Amino acid sequence: MVRVRFAPSPTGYLHIGGARTALFNWLYARRHGGTFVLRIEDTDAERSSWDMVSGIVDGLRWLGLDWDEGPDIGGPHAPYFQSQRLDTHRVMAERLVEQGRAYYCYCTTETLQQKRQAAEAAGGGWVYDRTCCALEARVVAEREAAGVPRAIRFKVPAGRTSFADLVHGPIAFDNANIEDFVVLRSDRQPTYHLSVVVDDVDMAITHVVRGDDHISNTPKQVLLYHAFEATPPQFAHVPLILGPDRKRLSKRHGATSVMEYQRLGYLPEAMVNFLSLLGWSPGSDRELFTRDELIAAFTLEGISGGNAVFNPDKLDWFNQQHIMRLPVDELAARIQPILRDAGLWSDDLGGTRRDWLNRVIELIRPRVKRLPQFVEELRPFLQDTVEYDRAAVAKHLDKPDVRGVLGELPAALAAIGQFSNATLESAVRGLAESRGIKAAALIHATRVAVTGRAVSPGLFDVLELLGADRVTARIHTALNFPLK
Repeated sequence: MVRVRFAPSPTGYLHIGGARTALFNWLYARRHGGTFVLRIEDTDAERSSWDMVSGIVDGLRWLGLDWDEGPDIGGPHAPYFQSQRLDTHRVMAERLVEQGRAYYCYCTTETLQQKRQAAEAAGGGWVYDRTCCALEARVVAEREAAGVPRAIRFKVPAGRTSFADLVHGPIAFDNANIEDFVVLRSDRQPTYHLSVVVDDVDMAITHVVRGDDHISNTPKQVLLYHAFEATPPQFAHVPLILGPDRKRLSKRHGATSVMEYQRLGYLPEAMVNFLSLLGWSPGSDRELFTRDELIAAFTLEGISGGNAVFNPDKLDWFNQQHIMRLPVDELAARIQPILRDAGLWSDDLGGTRRDWLNRVIELIRPRVKRLPQFVEELRPFLQDTVEYDRAAVAKHLDKPDVRGVLGELPAALAAIGQFSNATLESAVRGLAESRGIKAAALIHATRVAVTGRAVSPGLFDVLELLGADRVTARIHTALNFPLK
């Protein structure tokens, strides 16, 4: 049974790198019918609450990454807040001391800092010199009886520590380069290395999928797994996400919070598709995937060792593709709140005019990359009055010959009977030809008259959807619009 976990710190929001890590874990669990665990790696039990991780939870839910065990739903390995497991961590640290795999360290922060500074002044590096490892049992007993503050350090054995990374292959570290590291601080707080290993063992985690920046942590954790006589999970360290300038992704590259991308108008389907390909390949040139298709295709072997680049233009492309793929009724439902906020929504758009709205959405969605753009694209269709762009008016309406022919257009349109794309095009082009002006000039003028803009979807589709009455009224309004 595959068991993976996403274990964020309660930093307030789910950032892009964390979302990609969560996605890879979720995809792997779903692919293999396994369990996806949400565990919160907090440190302060008094301040720990579900509210503190709401930003992270909101991001996961928006992406559609549901968990099988976690703080809110419980599970067989509860609790899922690290801060509620501190007693277990402390017991395991003391067990290491009892087994001779760790020892009490009474060195103060000041003493350690002085030794480090002295070594650096001499031009060398410094690692802990095992001062307290050599203490006699009598001295240790006296200090324990006196309540002298002490940390617990893991006693790193001689030799090499290795593990098989599912992305990078075999990795080995010389233990001589690993100092005796602290597993329990003098304030009785466990360190990250101890907590994560104890919790992963208790929760029977089989695979740890996380960022490349954790590779240097792994040998210490492997040593702890062995000390606890537990089989280490399989590790897969995924590449870091870089900005377009090839530097680590940060706020200077734009939004880093997943929920900010929701506010910017990206679809969760597009974000999941985009994130999945940041460091993973399906083994082909295919780029567009549904969630179910990603589950069927995902393998840890498909993760590359090279860093991935976050390209906002590529994200826009994915979003546009998924906007095009979304069923029109679903797309209409998603843009309804945006239209309502813009004052463009009326209840009949979800009732008697629903089919008409869907036709308009179908017309304009190839032009849209993000959901908020629907507001301006739909405005000429949903707003009674036209907002004229003066530059467009000056360019296309400030021509006496064209204005004169435009004034004849309502009568020509009234004579066509059926108000459809084909008949509208025939009428407009026929009128232009009969009056000796270019069809393009009349088409541009008509577009400005009915939309207020120089650019729109195909004019004859626009005219058909606006309807005869609105088209006629808008042409008359445009002819009376002041040119100066």
